[in-house]
Amino acid sequence: MKTRRSFVSVLLLVGVLVLASASSPAQQAAPQAGDLPIYYEELTSPEFVKAVARSESTCLVPLGILEKHGPHLPLGTDLLDVRELCRRAAQKEYSIIFPPYFVGQILEAKHQPGTIAYSPELMMKVLQETCDELARNGIKKIILVNGHGGNDQFVQYFCQTQLGLKKDYAVFLFDPSDDESMEQKLKPLRKTTLDGHAGEMETSRMLAHRLDLAHPDRADQQSGEDLRRLTGLKHAYTGIWWYARTPNHYLGNGTVATKELGETAFDLESDLLAEMVRSVKKDTVTLKLQKQFFGDSDRPLETRPVNK
Repeated sequence: MKTRRSFVSVLLLVGVLVLASASSPAQQAAPQAGDLPIYYEELTSPEFVKAVARSESTCLVPLGILEKHGPHLPLGTDLLDVRELCRRAAQKEYSIIFPPYFVGQILEAKHQPGTIAYSPELMMKVLQETCDELARNGIKKIILVNGHGGNDQFVQYFCQTQLGLKKDYAVFLFDPSDDESMEQKLKPLRKTTLDGHAGEMETSRMLAHRLDLAHPDRADQQSGEDLRRLTGLKHAYTGIWWYARTPNHYLGNGTVATKELGETAFDLESDLLAEMVRSVKKDTVTLKLQKQFFGDSDRPLETRPVNK
């Protein structure tokens, strides 16, 4: 057990060092909120205490991955983009931003060079212990900001598992899917309709903040076509679905990407994230209900509340 914990600690440390070293000059000279940096790793210990107070005990945890993004975008595209989203949101509504985090679900891309795919057990353990440690350091409202589509079901399930054991903190997941106005504003700027991975949008986002890492001129070196190899299945889900559609790990057309589309997407989504952070700061109900839930769950059966 001790060896496993040591491995997890080393894993997180290596992740911070590797991806922090890949940051752009603008990211290395991080913006500040008054006298405080927004990046967790850039705070001194005394500053951290002030940051927890200023953030009202909130922390954004941008979740990315290391995987192929077509022939033209970096392996860390999801992580770089989601960190940029959090940076822009934190400038609008102060919150601490956790260091680069890439321990996520990407088993479907193991056949592609550069993919780092961890076991499901390790994914759960590292994220849970990260949240536990943040809470131990005074952060009671943890906001997961997922930048990787392959994490969608994993992070939702993770949020549900938070009801398994008593906690004095709450985990929230940023979910802008119910805001249809954002897509309506982006639609006039789009040139494609097939755009699922490393296509027009992701390439545009990279052009907006890491021009040095985006190579749209290489995007036509491989096909981003949907191969639709499982059309015979009816009412069925299988884990091989993504490989069946996109063995190249590329869906769409990155050659048509524009910085304007990327900038607009970042601005609109960061507004939504800042709005969420403000609502989480003001929220007094979630932790209260959570405490009530744990109390009700621990009562003897005959004294538990009955729904009427």
